[in-house]
Amino acid sequence: MSDHLAGRAFLGVKKLVKNDQLVMSLFALLVGFAAAAGAVAFREAIHLFQKGFLGFSGELVVSGVALIPDWRLVLAPTLGGLIVGILAKWVMPGGRPQGVAHVIEASALRAGRMSVRQGLGAATISAISIGSGASVGREGPAVHLGAALASYVGRLLNFSRSQSRTLLGCGVAAAVAASFNAPIAGVFFALEVVIGHYALSAFAPIVIASVCGTIVSRMYFGDFPAFVVPSHQITSFWEFPAFALLGIVCAFAAIALMWIAGQVEKGSVVLGDRIPRWVHPALAGIVVGVVALWYPEILGVGYEAMDTALNGVYGFEMLVTLCVLKIAMTALCVGAGFGGGVFSPSLFIGAMVGGAFGWLSRIPFPDLHSGSGAYTLIGMGAVSGAVLGAPISTILIIFELTGDYRLTIGVMIGVVTASVLTRVLYGHSFFADQLKRRGLELQAGHDVAALRSLRVHDLTRDDHVTVSQDANCDVIRDNLRHAPQNELFVVDEKDRLVGTITLADLGDVAFDKSQDPDHSARDLARRNPPVLAMGDDLQRAIRMFTKVDEGLLAVVDSTESMKLIACLHERDVMRAYNQALINQRAEEHGETL
Repeated sequence: MSDHLAGRAFLGVKKLVKNDQLVMSLFALLVGFAAAAGAVAFREAIHLFQKGFLGFSGELVVSGVALIPDWRLVLAPTLGGLIVGILAKWVMPGGRPQGVAHVIEASALRAGRMSVRQGLGAATISAISIGSGASVGREGPAVHLGAALASYVGRLLNFSRSQSRTLLGCGVAAAVAASFNAPIAGVFFALEVVIGHYALSAFAPIVIASVCGTIVSRMYFGDFPAFVVPSHQITSFWEFPAFALLGIVCAFAAIALMWIAGQVEKGSVVLGDRIPRWVHPALAGIVVGVVALWYPEILGVGYEAMDTALNGVYGFEMLVTLCVLKIAMTALCVGAGFGGGVFSPSLFIGAMVGGAFGWLSRIPFPDLHSGSGAYTLIGMGAVSGAVLGAPISTILIIFELTGDYRLTIGVMIGVVTASVLTRVLYGHSFFADQLKRRGLELQAGHDVAALRSLRVHDLTRDDHVTVSQDANCDVIRDNLRHAPQNELFVVDEKDRLVGTITLADLGDVAFDKSQDPDHSARDLARRNPPVLAMGDDLQRAIRMFTKVDEGLLAVVDSTESMKLIACLHERDVMRAYNQALINQRAEEHGETL
C-alpha cells in the first residue's frame, strides 16, 4: 500500500468513526496483532537458527547441549558471532545491533519514527545471536521489532507526533505481552519506559494492543506462565528486612552487569583501531563457547537454569558461580556487539543471587524462612527491575510470569530497594546508560526531551546583518543601527564567519572618527564567536545563550566550514520551548492525540 492510499484510508476511517480515540483504538488492534505476530515469528526464527547451530531447538538448552560434541558447542557461538558481525557492519547504522534504547530515543526525539528495515535487520541479527548460544535475551529484540512495525503503520497513515508515539507504545505493549504472556505488564512497560505518562489518550489504545498481543501468544503457544514454581507464601513478616537486604545485594549485581557491559563496549571501540569491529562478536563467541563446556547454563536466555534455581536444585557454590559467569558472559556479548536484550539475563542473574541469598538466610532462622524458591523469585524481580529502570513493570512481569501472588509484597520490597539504590549509586537503567554513551541523556526529564526534539534549523531567521571583513568604520556604524540586537556578523569573501561586532566592541572608535583609517571590521571583530550549527538541538542552544548572555547567535552550516547561514534569536527559542511544554502537558492530560 502506498503512502497516498494509506493516508486516504486513514481519512476515510476517521470520517466514518468521527472520533480520534476510536480511530486510535482501531489501529491499536492492527498494530497489536502485527507486533504479536512479529514476536511469534522472532521466537520461531530463534528455534530455526538454534537447530542449525546447535542441532536442537527449544528452551531446554542445558539438556540439549549434553548431547552434542564439544567442538560444535565452541564453534556455534563463534560462527554465530562472525555472521552477526558481518550483518551488523552492512545492515545496521554504526555497525551495531539496535534494541530498546533506540525505541526510547525514537519516542522522545523522533516523534515515534523508526525504520522497519532496521527493525527487521536487528531482529534477524538477534535471532542468530540467541540461536547460536550468545548470552543475551530475546525480549528486547521483540520489543524493538514490535515498535518498528508500529512506526511503519504510523508513517503510512501520516500520524501526528502524539499519535505516532502512542502507536509506538502499542507495538511495545503487544510485543511484551506476546513474549511473556503478560498483558498487564505489557501495558505498564510501554507507558513507564517508552511513553512516559499514563494519560487515557495513550492508555486505552495500549491496553487494546496488549490484549491483542496476549491473544495471539496464547493461541500459538498456549496459556501458561513462563516459569512453573512451587507455591510460596511469606512465613513471617520478620523476613521483610531480609527482603530489603536481598534488594541491596541485587542492586550491586545489577550495577556490576551494567558497568562491565559499558566497559566492554568502550574497550571494543578502542580495540576497533586494531581489530575490525565486525570480528569482535566472534571473539566473544569463542569465550562463551569455551565457558559453556563446563557451564552450559550460561547459553542463550537461560530459562531452564532459572526453573532449576526456582525449584531449589542448585547448591550455594553453583548459584554464585553461575551468577558471576552470567554477568561476565552477558556483558561480554552485549558489549562486543551480539544482538539481543538484557531482560532474560537479568532474570537469570537475579535468580542465582536470590537463590544464594536464600540459602544463606536459612541458616540463622530456619523457622522464619519462606524457602529458597521465594528468595529466588524476589531476586529475579530485584535485579531485572534495577537493570531495566522499570520497577512497576517488573513487579507485574514477575507476577504474571509465575502466577504467584503470595510473594507480591516481598517482590515489591526487593524491587524498590534495588531500583532506588541502583539509581543513587550508578544511574537510571541499562538503556539510559546506552543512550548516555551516545550523548543522549533522556532521563533528565521530559522537558529536556522536548528540547532535544526541536532543532535550530526550525527556528532560524535571515534578518541578520553582515559586513565584509574589509569594511571600514563608517560602514560598520551605519549597519549597526539596523542590525538586530545591535550585532554585526563579519564574513570573508566565501561567507565564512570571521567574528562579530557589537557597539561595545567598537570602544572609543564608536565616537572618535579620527581613528577610522587605522581600523577595519577584521580588526574590530570579536574572533571565535559563539555559534550554533544547523543540526544542533534547542538544549544546546539554550546552554549557549545562557553561557554567553547574548540575545542573538550566528548559525553556521557546520563548525568545520563556519559558513554563515542564518541567525537565532533567544526569544524564538524560549517561545518554541514554552509551546513544546504546553503541547506535552496537553498530551499527558489526554487533551490531544
